[in-house]
Amino acid sequence: SQHSALTLTNFIFVSRVGDVQFIDYEYSGYNYLAYDIGNHFNEFAGVSEVDYNLYPTRKLQEQWLRSYLEAYKEYKGFGTDVTAKEVEVLYVQVNQFALASHFFWGLWALIQAKYSTIDFDFLGYAVVRFNQYFKMKNEVMALKLPE
Repeated sequence: SQHSALTLTNFIFVSRVGDVQFIDYEYSGYNYLAYDIGNHFNEFAGVSEVDYNLYPTRKLQEQWLRSYLEAYKEYKGFGTDVTAKEVEVLYVQVNQFALASHFFWGLWALIQAKYSTIDFDFLGYAVVRFNQYFKMKNEVMALKLPE
């Protein structure tokens, strides 16, 4: 199961026990790991004032993904050795699912524009998400999984 909305506002740090907890599960469900990470990277751009120049660079993504894979492997008892191929596979998958995230939240915003009573420019947000989808699409779809 994946959270599907891991924005900074959905993390709570409980200082008395030194623990991080997730909140806001209404969009959670079964999904691919790479979707959650791709969505997380998309959220670097912000929500009310979106700037996709803040989307993490390839270098930052690879560092983040390597750290993630090391922690995952250690947790599962597989050591911490991570190959460049493992990082590359996850990088390609994450960026492909980042496209899916743009499409999902673009559709969501269109529905919200029609039915939500919240004071937010959902239509404008949908346009921003779809524009970024089409801006990234060719470059991301050209990425190939390593042999």
